Amino acid sequence: MKHKMMLTTSLASLLIGAGAAQADEERLSVDRLDSVLEQAAALGFTHYQEIEIKRDERVEVEGWLDDEWQAEVRLALVSGESLEEERQRREGGARGMSEADIRLAMEAAEAEGMAEFAELQIDRDGRIEVGGYDADGRELEVKSLQGELEVVEVEYD
Repeated sequence: MKHKMMLTTSLASLLIGAGAAQADEERLSVDRLDSVLEQAAALGFTHYQEIEIKRDERVEVEGWLDDEWQAEVRLALVSGESLEEERQRREGGARGMSEADIRLAMEAAEAEGMAEFAELQIDRDGRIEVGGYDADGRELEVKSLQGELEVVEVEYD
């Protein structure tokens, strides 16, 4: 019985540790946003709908290359190579965040204490949500409006 309890405790500790390691891999310090935007711009992105950090220093970028082409690309941050890419011709023109909008939203998130980000996204109404972590590892979401530095809402998990 004692051996079984020890094994269960060890397994639980291992799983918790693995979960923490996985969470650490799916975030990026806010100062590395520039490299993400540089790589996306080099591929032709002009408007962004979502930027999400994935495991192993990979990032997924969704947005528009111009007024006709919408794209979703997975990038390797270290090498800068495009790992996977999908493009679709769409009508209605480009929409989403400009690079300037992203920088304003991230500036607002940093002012609220964000040290690492995991995801940036915009909804159809122009609300931008930046999800990430503060310096203590606490999860937070900072919401602002497109083109504005003012924060609308901050949620801590």
